[in-house]
Amino acid sequence: MAKKILFVTLLFSLFLSSRAYCGWPTRPGRLIFSPSISYFTSSKDWDSVSRRRVKPNNGKFTSTIVNLYAEYGIVRRLTAVASLPYVSYKLSDSVNAPLSQSGLGDAELGLRYYLANINYKYYFTLQGTAVLPLYKNQGLGYAQPGGELRLGFSGAGKIGSKFFSLSLENGVRKYFGTDGPLQDRYSASFGITLDKKFHDQLTAGVSGIISTSSFTAFTRNIFTARDYEFTQVSLSYGHTFNSSFSMFLTASQFVAGRNTGIGTNGALALIYKIDNFLGKKVNY
Repeated sequence: MAKKILFVTLLFSLFLSSRAYCGWPTRPGRLIFSPSISYFTSSKDWDSVSRRRVKPNNGKFTSTIVNLYAEYGIVRRLTAVASLPYVSYKLSDSVNAPLSQSGLGDAELGLRYYLANINYKYYFTLQGTAVLPLYKNQGLGYAQPGGELRLGFSGAGKIGSKFFSLSLENGVRKYFGTDGPLQDRYSASFGITLDKKFHDQLTAGVSGIISTSSFTAFTRNIFTARDYEFTQVSLSYGHTFNSSFSMFLTASQFVAGRNTGIGTNGALALIYKIDNFLGKKVNY
């Protein structure tokens, strides 16, 4: 479950970057930095055949995740990406002692290559990512390294007087080790401006994971779940203060799943753009 909630938070960071910059390549020498905080709560589950059920003994799961996401333009077609999450969670019920834990999660380091474009408005991307656990206790994740390949399509345009942005992504991730799951991770978002100055934006999104593993058990310790799936929908409001700073508020709800919790998530993300980072001149 920790992996699922962590993915939700990382999705917010990736979505918000796409919404703020329309999925266009990050220019050489430009750094995009996005700190975010996410709160998740769940009191119900889907079982192995997707039936809804209340957690036993009035159980409840809550988590807070602070995530740092960054991308840096190396050359016009190549961008480096990285994320670092700090995870804190609590699982409680009316019978057992509360279970809580906090610490660094899985760091992610990757490269995104812009394969092609359509009129320099829409871009096709391929991203490779290494997943590096920064902990040994499996309560914060699988404690296994992993790798991911992800295809993406993103861009922006106009509908009448409105400016829109969109993002479609699908990735395959594998964790290496005993019972390491194989995962299909998908996401899509569509945003549209609300004012003539393009300062306010509303974005709808859908995302999820289909995870398969030889370890299929669903136990009270939901953090060990490896065989599961879920789909969530989200709605975001974003405001651009200037060309270098934006803010997004996001709410999401899990709407379908198997072997996982039914939860609600809220997130706040800030996006900063820093040109000429490390003294490298931005090539316009």
